[in-house]
Amino acid sequence: MFLYDTFFSNCDKTVAQILLNADDIEQEEKKENLTNTFNALLEMGIIPVVNENDSVSYTEIESAGRLFGDNDMLCAIVAVLCKASKLVIFSDIDGLHDNDPRRYPNAKRIECIGNINEQVYATAKGAGSRRGTGGMKTRLQAAHLATAREIDTIITNGSHPDAPYDIANGLHVGTFFAGKRHT
Repeated sequence: MFLYDTFFSNCDKTVAQILLNADDIEQEEKKENLTNTFNALLEMGIIPVVNENDSVSYTEIESAGRLFGDNDMLCAIVAVLCKASKLVIFSDIDGLHDNDPRRYPNAKRIECIGNINEQVYATAKGAGSRRGTGGMKTRLQAAHLATAREIDTIITNGSHPDAPYDIANGLHVGTFFAGKRHT
């Protein structure tokens, strides 16, 4: 948190840490309080820095059926709670490819996905990098959750410092997943 606070204070922004566990999402009263907290922080221009509360959610860490499991699903849940219009998920590669770009240099990045189905999931093979827990599969699961709630989602490479600016300027970066518009 010290690093986030230092970085954002250099930009005249204030941050607040929010730690979540499954109970915060599953129990309606806690979920409503959490949503109100996000809304209040955002209205005041405070940037929430969210993470799973590992000190009280150790059973989720050890469980196969854990709610969050990784930061990809956590950020999608937060985007839904905040009624975000867009979710950006940073990865260690440039987006979803037709094959693993680390193993196949000719793999092509897929620019846009309209519907996340079994064929799309099949392109996300393996567990990803040594640092991650689920690789592209968990990013797709998070994108699926967000797009089902009308949230446009982008998966892109987090090591490119211009990526957030390019996205804000409407440039095509990574893989875009269109949020489902319900009529």
